[in-house]
Amino acid sequence: QVQLVESGGGLVQAGGSLRLSCAASGRTFSRYSMGWYRQAPGKEREFVAASAWDGTISNYSDSVKGRFTISRDNAKNTMYLQIDSLKLEDTAIYYCNLRPMGSPIDYWGQGTQVTVSS
Repeated sequence: QVQLVESGGGLVQAGGSLRLSCAASGRTFSRYSMGWYRQAPGKEREFVAASAWDGTISNYSDSVKGRFTISRDNAKNTMYLQIDSLKLEDTAIYYCNLRPMGSPIDYWGQGTQVTVSS
């Protein structure tokens, strides 16, 4: 129904930057939120950032606020996560998420690995 494909991960030194992309295709929704989650080795998946379908509302976890920026290009059905001032603790698999308003169903991408080295 919905396909989410992440890209842009990689190996980067601490203090560097990356831009992750999430391309969406398939079924469309009139109201939804899209966001990013991450899962570090041995830890549970955690919320990173999300925005409403029209981009008017964005939320960030405290650990990334001020360093990560979520954005979207609806014409391209693509969401981005600009990651600056990377820290070792940002190492994780980053997952794209789409959550239709009023629906119990979450859609997930396959994830993209971000590894930060010292």
